[in-house]
Amino acid sequence: MIYNSTRNSKLEVSASRAINDGISQDGGLFVPSELPKLDSAFFERLSGLDYTGRAAEVLRLFLDDFTDSEISDCVRGAYVGSFDNDDPAPLHKLSDNASVLELWHGPTCAFKDMALQLLPHLLTRSAKKTGDGKRTVILVATSGDTGKAALEGFKDVPDTDIIVFYPDRGVSNAQKLQMATQTGGNVFVSAINGNFDDAQSGVKRIFVSDEIKAKLSENGMAFSSANSINWGRLLPQIVYYVSAYCDLLKEGKSGAFNVVVPTGNFGNILAAFYAKCMGVPVDKLICASNRNNVLTDFIADGTYDRNRGFYTTISPSMDILISSNLERLLYHISGSDSKVRDWMKQLSNTGCYTVDGETREQISSHFVGGCADDAATKATIKDTFDRYGYLCDTHTAVAVKVYNDYVKATGDDKQTVIVSTASPYKFAADVLDAIHPDHGCDAISAMAELSRVTGVKVPKPLEGLDKREVRFKGVCEPADMAKVVYDYLKIN
Repeated sequence: MIYNSTRNSKLEVSASRAINDGISQDGGLFVPSELPKLDSAFFERLSGLDYTGRAAEVLRLFLDDFTDSEISDCVRGAYVGSFDNDDPAPLHKLSDNASVLELWHGPTCAFKDMALQLLPHLLTRSAKKTGDGKRTVILVATSGDTGKAALEGFKDVPDTDIIVFYPDRGVSNAQKLQMATQTGGNVFVSAINGNFDDAQSGVKRIFVSDEIKAKLSENGMAFSSANSINWGRLLPQIVYYVSAYCDLLKEGKSGAFNVVVPTGNFGNILAAFYAKCMGVPVDKLICASNRNNVLTDFIADGTYDRNRGFYTTISPSMDILISSNLERLLYHISGSDSKVRDWMKQLSNTGCYTVDGETREQISSHFVGGCADDAATKATIKDTFDRYGYLCDTHTAVAVKVYNDYVKATGDDKQTVIVSTASPYKFAADVLDAIHPDHGCDAISAMAELSRVTGVKVPKPLEGLDKREVRFKGVCEPADMAKVVYDYLKIN
């Protein structure tokens, strides 16, 4: 399996090199040169395996410079003993036609655990295969969940440091406490004065700076990424869509189904698109956005325009106006690295680009967009709990709202998988506001009150957050992010 850059299809690297480097030297993202095709026999066989077995089978299709035993060791290290009941991605029946794919049963109670429990295993082996012998510096921008999941996955991993940047006023209180209290001797966290796009753009500038890379190399270090720009982050996400279909098969549901994904950076729904291209019988990919609905507009009219107001919402992990993984979709759909280079240049220079008619048509054949503001999100949390006894977080509620709107508008009520990306307790204050508006609790006591009101237990990883030692209190300007990296790594 060869990997190319979205901005240079002639560039070819191995899987381990793509994972180790994280991003191509030309600023592009690594993508597989072709996607494997899966048949009914493959799905029937995987239906009889547990999640770890399914993950190993899918990963083997993409990581042909890893041995079978290496892949097995990686997936066991990631998924055995780390998730509730060793069942990382259970399907919860919501109604006759809809199931919720719960991806938050890991150590940080968010879907990012599905990839970030696995990535450290993949990355450490990739670093050995590439033979560089350098200390790996993981650089992360987070809108809330990736940061904690990456910190938890990489803490105390040998020959590795991890540095996380997050928007100071753009994450929930629980997310901030999870990062600020992170243990481990090789971790560092800093808030920035700005939004997630500022953090993400700052990280990308550091990644592609020849001066900074040379400085690290002089000190025996090299960057890699735990964001979904890294193929090693995206690949594990394909697994849970394959696994969800296997679970539907076990229930006797073998037909086409829709998938609804709440997303801001586009990686989670892109993984579903890849699964569809591989043979999982996904019909419509329904992209759910909050008030920052740049993706909704792009799917509707083919113009990506980040020149708009930025909103801080109760679903902060989707407060994003620059969706990095959309670049991979554009490369796959258009089949043209030159078009992708041009569109990304326009995005960088003007904040806007418009795809050609054929590309727009192809995207529309797969994707539908929808969005929900905060008021609609809260109303959906309450309605879903009242109707089904199911408590969902502020991101999953966006997906449920968009799903309901889609069915009402189209009449398409085929079997649907709604992706649930976080425990409601990561956003307890806002979820409690929706269920019981007159609670009078602060952000921490809201957890206990939400549990009392709903009867749903607080997940163990979130218990006692306010009692943990706060290790990281720093806030920097986006322009000073490189200096923060140098200071932590003790590079002059």
